[in-house]
Amino acid sequence: MPRKRSVIAAAPMAEILKDAGAERVSDDAARVFADIIHNIAVGIAKDAVKFSHHAGRKTVKRSDVELAKKQA
Repeated sequence: MPRKRSVIAAAPMAEILKDAGAERVSDDAARVFADIIHNIAVGIAKDAVKFSHHAGRKTVKRSDVELAKKQA
């Protein structure tokens, strides 16, 4: 079965885990971390889009993203 390709690359996720103190990071751990971060980001993005639409705009602004992040 082919592996699902993530929107977020695993290598930067491994670097984040290393920045947090990990000495070594498996490829599988980096991919799972990328999937988790992706799911969190999609939730914030959906809320930001709702806020922009509520304000009568098609454009998502920084303030929409910041407000959505506070909601998360």
